Amino acid sequence: MKSNNLMSKNFWKELRRPILALAPLAGFTDSAYRQLCARYSAQVLYSEMVSATALFYDSKESLELIKFNRRLEKNYVVQLFGSNPAHFAKAVRIITQKVRPAGIDLNCGCPVKKVLQQGAGAALMKDIKRTREIIKVILANTDLPLSIKLRAGNGQMDASKFLKELSDLDIKAVMIHGRTLAGGFSGEVDLELIKNVRPYFKGVILANGGINTPADIKRVLKTTGADGVGIARGALGNPWIFSLKERPKNKSEIFKVILDNAKLVKKLKGEAGLIELRKHLVWYVNGLAGASHLRAELVKVKTLKDLKNILNNSLNNK
Repeated sequence: MKSNNLMSKNFWKELRRPILALAPLAGFTDSAYRQLCARYSAQVLYSEMVSATALFYDSKESLELIKFNRRLEKNYVVQLFGSNPAHFAKAVRIITQKVRPAGIDLNCGCPVKKVLQQGAGAALMKDIKRTREIIKVILANTDLPLSIKLRAGNGQMDASKFLKELSDLDIKAVMIHGRTLAGGFSGEVDLELIKNVRPYFKGVILANGGINTPADIKRVLKTTGADGVGIARGALGNPWIFSLKERPKNKSEIFKVILDNAKLVKKLKGEAGLIELRKHLVWYVNGLAGASHLRAELVKVKTLKDLKNILNNSLNNK
């Protein structure tokens, strides 16, 4: 399938190294936060994970979820999850024609139980036949570059074996979470495993997992030899990480960015969107003096005025 999309070239080849990507994170990497991270030099911006099945059934909510600002969200990648090849065929046509991002990503790494029960996410690592079929269907229905997000392993299938099985397919980039499925979000990150993937994959490799500071970025890049990193939880309340800067320690600087984030949310979703922002707000104040009191107040925010009052009161009561 060919589209009129001017961005359908392989943008991965043109990115400066190291590549710093905002990794996909359901409920967090919405357009407002992607735009904010782009201001701080995030080079690749992943959508929240969206269901291929939902798009197959013409879910307006799912389509709305993956819309983006073409000017402010450069190198935007839509991540899909699912297990039905026919659903992927329609979903990628919709994305290519109606959304037109820089790329499409297949989730082969999500450890969430309800996703695994569908045969999706990390479950695909143990079902090579189905995964190959899905990838072939995606490639047949879009000319956008395809990437994959996976885990260090699922059972006996590790990342190297998995990518070796897929080596004949046109996959431009992979993001490898250095924890196995069993490791979830807190197990040991296996950087050596990511390093050892290189003989089996010639495209762009992004290391992922346990990256919370600029020092972590440097350490992970040095150990893995990866082309870049994908930062997920380490970016929550911390867009500064993409500028390779430590998170500020003073309230005024952090609060300024909180308000920037809130204004973006209000612009895109209306004031009601600030309720969704609450989960971001509690990450921003982690480690600050009086953080527990601040969190208790921030989870009640309904309006921009509420937020400003809470932040001003905190600054005035140092």
